[in-house]
Amino acid sequence: MALRSYLATEVALDHADGLLTRREALRRLGTLGLTAVAASGLLSACADAAPAPAAPAAPTSAPAAPDYDVAAATARTEAITFPGGTGSMSGAFAAAQSPKGAVLVVHENRGLTDHIRAVTGRLAGDGYTALAPDLLSRAGGTAGAPDATAALGAISEADLVADLRSGLAELGRRASGATLGAVGFCFGGGMVWQLLNSGPTELAAAAPFYGPAPDNPAFTGAKAAVLGIFAEQDDRVNAGRDTLDRALTAANVTHEFVTEPGANHAFFNDTGPRYNPTAATDAYRRLLAWFGTHLG
Repeated sequence: MALRSYLATEVALDHADGLLTRREALRRLGTLGLTAVAASGLLSACADAAPAPAAPAAPTSAPAAPDYDVAAATARTEAITFPGGTGSMSGAFAAAQSPKGAVLVVHENRGLTDHIRAVTGRLAGDGYTALAPDLLSRAGGTAGAPDATAALGAISEADLVADLRSGLAELGRRASGATLGAVGFCFGGGMVWQLLNSGPTELAAAAPFYGPAPDNPAFTGAKAAVLGIFAEQDDRVNAGRDTLDRALTAANVTHEFVTEPGANHAFFNDTGPRYNPTAATDAYRRLLAWFGTHLG
């Protein structure tokens, strides 16, 4: 799935979830190059495909809380800068006390958010030094981008992959001798697939969470053991699952795919409307087990 097409659908799904007004969604789709007619059609299609609203919760119920200390995880991170492909990049870094490996964390289409910082610190708390690069660094950084999705859509896939490779180099420098892995979510999951498809890297393990498949993937030179995480209700991303499986098999890449039952796209994000604590807990357990096997 082409990057701009994926990002456009993300905007339309945010509108279907009630996170964006129709006017704002149309504006954002326009910045991604869609005509008014095409944008309206996409909004209607995603609204029609959205699940029916659940019955109102009891007044005493509260949103499910993450099963880890978000504040403590975030406190483990620090803001850093490092050399990128065309200039300085920024990111969030968290060092594990006794690292078992090191992990590149690739953010969603909203950029380097507090949620991604917490994931980065959480991994460090579980023994994996982690770095989350801000892929909007070329555009001045997430904090300075009024529309992160449009800003990401304006960056070529080649440049985004180059920045991820810069992040891997920095992670390897800061965690010298550590075996390297990568994890990404939504857009970030798609970028992990793109990184795996871009030729040889030092990655020993990778875990794309519900990320769109590259167009015509080959995974030539990929050596990382891949754990693909999918959501049962995420038809859009699941459409590329068989293509990914065939390409990984043809490239002789060790891989395993897991589909979380009853979950939808972005189920791991505990700040979002599709958060599914049961699926998120299981997926994180599987992630740690995968890294434990392939990173040490």
